[in-house]
Amino acid sequence: MSADQSSTNILHTLADSITGFPLVQTVQRILQFGKRLQVILSPTGIYEVLSYESTLELKDSDGKKAVFSKREKVRYLQNNVIAYQDQAWGDGEILLNYRSTPGKAVDMYRPGRKTVVLISIQNIRQFGDQDEFLIEWGMKNCFLRNRELWETSVDHATRRMRVNIIFPANRPPLRVELIEETRHTSTPISDEKLSKLMDGRWMIHWETNNPRQYERYILQWDW
Repeated sequence: MSADQSSTNILHTLADSITGFPLVQTVQRILQFGKRLQVILSPTGIYEVLSYESTLELKDSDGKKAVFSKREKVRYLQNNVIAYQDQAWGDGEILLNYRSTPGKAVDMYRPGRKTVVLISIQNIRQFGDQDEFLIEWGMKNCFLRNRELWETSVDHATRRMRVNIIFPANRPPLRVELIEETRHTSTPISDEKLSKLMDGRWMIHWETNNPRQYERYILQWDW
């Protein structure tokens, strides 16, 4: 046995005698503790969003009826999580026929201009568990003006985000821009992001990776 091997074995034995665990397990435990400590100290909340895709579908050319749906995959950053928080905006009637899978809406309240929906997930989630929420609700008399907008607020660390808006076949958007509210910037959405669906309707989409937390991304359109 070489001197280097002998020294390595001595270090392993010393670490084992101090911690009561083999060296590899000790390092793994330290790394796991570091990750947990980082989560506890960071302001990311009880979960992070792995992927988010929402679709606002305008059902008629007058903007009187609309349906909003979203698919959001989350990973929990704490133990003993029993609820998920959703939120909604709108000038008219919103949150009609609200549905969520998994979970069930158990409370709604309005702190300011948004409505918060509390969803009981009916099972206790632990650190590292994942859920994929499918949520849908109807809207009435929310998009009656020639210039309208739809807002997506990033309240949790998010890896991927996509927003779709579907317009009636006889009333496509004339112009669409992306507004980043906290940065006070606006960027026109190119025609490449506008596509005609097989049934004649029009869809605009915008997507990004790692959107800024606490930013409000607004798609504003003339139609």
